[in-house]
Amino acid sequence: MSVDLEQFHQVFFEESFEGLDIMETGLMELDLGAANSEDINTIFRAAHSIKGGSGTFGFQGIADFTHVMETLLDEMRDGRRQVTREAVDSLLKSVDILRMMMNCEQDKSDPDTDTIKRQLTELEAILGTSSGGGEVAAETTSSSSTSSGAGWNIVFEPDANMMLTGNDPLRIIRELAELGEIEVNTHQEKLPVFSALEPENCYLSWDIILHGDIAESVIKDVFLWVEDECKLTLTPIVNESAQPVAEEAKSEATQPVKAAATTKAPAGDNKKAANAGSSSIRVSIDKIDDLINMVGELVITQSMLSLLGEDFTMENLEKLQDGLGQLERHTREMQESVMMIRMLPISFSFSRFPRLVRDLSTQMGKKIDLVMSGENTEIDKTLIEKIGDPLVHLVRNSLDHGIEMPADRIAAGKNETGTINLNAYHKGGNIVIEITDDGKGIDPDAVLNKAIEKGLVPPGANLSNQQINELIFQAGFSTAKEITDVSGRGVGMDVVRKNIASLGGAVEIQSEFGKGSTFTIRLPLTLAILDGQTVIVGDEIYIIPLVSIVESIQINSDMINKVAGKGETFKLRDEYIPIVRLSSVFGIENAKAKELEDGLLVVVEADRKPCGLFIDDLLGQQQVVIKSLEQNYHRVDGVSGATILGDGSVALILDIPGLLRMSVKH
Repeated sequence: MSVDLEQFHQVFFEESFEGLDIMETGLMELDLGAANSEDINTIFRAAHSIKGGSGTFGFQGIADFTHVMETLLDEMRDGRRQVTREAVDSLLKSVDILRMMMNCEQDKSDPDTDTIKRQLTELEAILGTSSGGGEVAAETTSSSSTSSGAGWNIVFEPDANMMLTGNDPLRIIRELAELGEIEVNTHQEKLPVFSALEPENCYLSWDIILHGDIAESVIKDVFLWVEDECKLTLTPIVNESAQPVAEEAKSEATQPVKAAATTKAPAGDNKKAANAGSSSIRVSIDKIDDLINMVGELVITQSMLSLLGEDFTMENLEKLQDGLGQLERHTREMQESVMMIRMLPISFSFSRFPRLVRDLSTQMGKKIDLVMSGENTEIDKTLIEKIGDPLVHLVRNSLDHGIEMPADRIAAGKNETGTINLNAYHKGGNIVIEITDDGKGIDPDAVLNKAIEKGLVPPGANLSNQQINELIFQAGFSTAKEITDVSGRGVGMDVVRKNIASLGGAVEIQSEFGKGSTFTIRLPLTLAILDGQTVIVGDEIYIIPLVSIVESIQINSDMINKVAGKGETFKLRDEYIPIVRLSSVFGIENAKAKELEDGLLVVVEADRKPCGLFIDDLLGQQQVVIKSLEQNYHRVDGVSGATILGDGSVALILDIPGLLRMSVKH
């Protein structure tokens, strides 16, 4: 029976992307010179897993490319080559190319072969250079435990179930054949009669003679992934003339021995799925246990209510009410447990930034330290996928506009190395992300002059520093004197605010000229459940997100002001706020409150612009489960989704920024 390996491809890609993140993080943390061998070994193991899985699933291009990287890492691991900046930079570029190759295999598209060839040439050029003082001569190791001189007798007896884990004894023997000439004797004594044969079991064992001057560690690397699934004996041959093996052959010894479907690279908390659209997530066993416990409690409550319902009398009314209250509590707890399964540490988003800061600071000639904290703060997986681009914009902005050149920092009395802090924490049912730099901050005069020049504010306008800072979020605004690859085209900060607002969040800025800036992002913990205020207009019920509500007020006629051509406004603490009638926007003809004095105004805010939504009445606050209109119906302007209420009716969830844009047209 043939096995369709394609069913394991998604697992392979997910684990390989994690392995690439481990390699990237490890390479950036290597000490130049004589780096810690265990640190290099971690990177090597990740590469080894990727190569092994690639070979198993037929992605030979990835396997061949990784093999060259592995050769360089092997020389560093053995101390034959010093860890240089050139080698680390080349390996980091190789990680990027491997990621591109995997994405192409996943999408079934063609990779950029020219880029791959150029990078292979670069790696081979580094391998061809002298390894310097770190080189270890092979002849200095004379112990038979390291190198036999003539060859090895290898007894390889796999466990019966070894092939169930995806390992293939034949592939291991083929790898040994790449190290030198081999003689193989197969033992078939345990092979059962055909009727008792289990095709997934291994009944054979082998005696193998491997000729050549090969280090014991190199042979053990071949059996690395099956060392707990076989009996292995290595005995050196010392009575034959040795045949020296070149160092290059040694480095080729490390070949794939484990299928990707079972490889387990140590991902840790600092990983990030490179394929953001991945259809699966990894869940802590503790979260699964909590969910199972909640289901158990729910089953007990359901059984109790069923017994009450079989022969219900009014004497059992109190027990029924208690049971329903218990059911409500357990349902809420189970809902929270299910939502926790979607929660992932924000390190998935943060993990891209050490590499970004390293590369861009080198490109710009700046010295920058990145300090990250709160990486274990959990956030909904959907938000993690969507918050990445806004965060990149803000970090790049700090790199380019915030942190000064080393000479300028010294002249300003600062350390020549700037600092960017990334911090995340929970606060009041939201997640807060802060991006802080100790750079030059925002020059209010330069921003105001540019805003006047672009016609965003009238000449002579008297704005506070905070109002001036807010101008950088205007579309097309930029104070960059020249356009670079990093920023300066004025297409960043307005997009950041719009993207964050689309997630139900907000972004604020605090800056002091000469001292630095802090951008603060506030987001809901999840996009699946919303804390909302239920309101009614006519016969229609709507949900307003609580995060958008400032206050609810009942107004009288002396607060109202009608502006010709611009609709109605009302005065709220010395500020005139526009009024949006929901009945007008959505065409509700049976609204009960016709005059403003008869209804209520819910003051909401979007993009720091307040307005009053005119409604008939408030009904109450509740958590609602968001259902996508686009997936189940089609996009509706001014509406971000829908929910099903307790009585089975459908209520629309208002999109406040979209609603304000719509109101301009009415």
